[in-house]
Amino acid sequence: MNTVNVGVLTGGGDAPGLNAAIYGILLRGYQEKDIKILGIKQGWKIFTFPIEEIPKIKEFYVEELKIGELDDLHTRGGTILYTSRSNPFEEVVKLTDPKAQEALRKKVALDLKAKMHIIGLDALIIIGGDDTCGVGAALYKYTNAKVVACPKTIDNDLAGTDYTFGFFSSAQLASNSLDSITTTAHSHQRIFVVEIMGRDAGWLTLFSGLSSGADIILLPETPFDFQRDVIEVLRERVRAGYTYHIIACAEGAYPSMESLERDFTVISAEDINNLPKDTFGHPELHALKIADKIAKQIKRTKELKQFFEQHYVNFEVRSVVLGHTMRAGTPNVYDRITGLRYGYHAMSMLIDGVYGKMSSLNGTQICAVDLEVGSKKKYVDPNSDLIAIRDAMEDVKYKSKEKLFL
Repeated sequence: MNTVNVGVLTGGGDAPGLNAAIYGILLRGYQEKDIKILGIKQGWKIFTFPIEEIPKIKEFYVEELKIGELDDLHTRGGTILYTSRSNPFEEVVKLTDPKAQEALRKKVALDLKAKMHIIGLDALIIIGGDDTCGVGAALYKYTNAKVVACPKTIDNDLAGTDYTFGFFSSAQLASNSLDSITTTAHSHQRIFVVEIMGRDAGWLTLFSGLSSGADIILLPETPFDFQRDVIEVLRERVRAGYTYHIIACAEGAYPSMESLERDFTVISAEDINNLPKDTFGHPELHALKIADKIAKQIKRTKELKQFFEQHYVNFEVRSVVLGHTMRAGTPNVYDRITGLRYGYHAMSMLIDGVYGKMSSLNGTQICAVDLEVGSKKKYVDPNSDLIAIRDAMEDVKYKSKEKLFL
């Protein structure tokens, strides 16, 4: 029987559990005698070169993965295959005409399949988030290439699965950071505005904020009113006797248009509209530095400063950006096991002749969902019990303390 060459790539931002998924792929693949697993370095990058250059650069981007040299790979953080945000469809997102987009998308997909052949790949397993998996979905849609995927993102914002690996490790890191910041906030009677990753979805901020008992939690899914959701809450907390405050803020959080125009002097609607775009056409919200803007606006609120002073509480505001520390370190138990399961399942799909699918966690079971559907965005439901708990935690804290003094 001829050897089947299966490529594996990891794209987008790194996440705890990537190596676990790779190891799961290797474990299943090495149970078969006719499968060779080839690691594709730096995500989709090799696929962005002209087709005639592929043979010359192949040795720098492709290497065989031998499980005997990678003992217990699932315990290690990061990805041995490196990663990048290279996007073969970069030119597509620049077009505005839907028909032109569709035509170019098909052309690029056919080009990707041709490059798979030049590289020597019979099938491909992609490990990534909505952008990486979106490339794979288009590749399968237009060419019927043998492609499957594992969902990866610390943001947990993929529609096709309950949870992505990387999320819980990152949420724990953020929660630990919020816990630690609380001690210095208490010591100095400070307001800390802590920016947590989450461009479009607030899962990380919500989970880490609830876990650590953050006093205010601001999410992209629920635009905030600066006066009502920040200033008034701080005022009521001070009135109730609190002397320090932690605001957990997603990098994609933003004020309502009414609040932006009414309350903000350090940022404008024009600033948001003029943000640079990434290669996928998304505004780079991290460039807005929303935590810094909120902290500066709080400082400029003279009435609040006076209120703090009247209650003999220090008025000092700091912003902190957790940034890439949230991707750091080794995966926790959950992400190691979930990564292994996703990788093992993805390779099993290829072996069974199932293509165009993404491994998905549904309850406690790993199953297959359509790649195009699974790679779409998932957001925090504003009507969920998690949002209700957030609101209750913010509201009940100071009201319950007020009752102690009645």
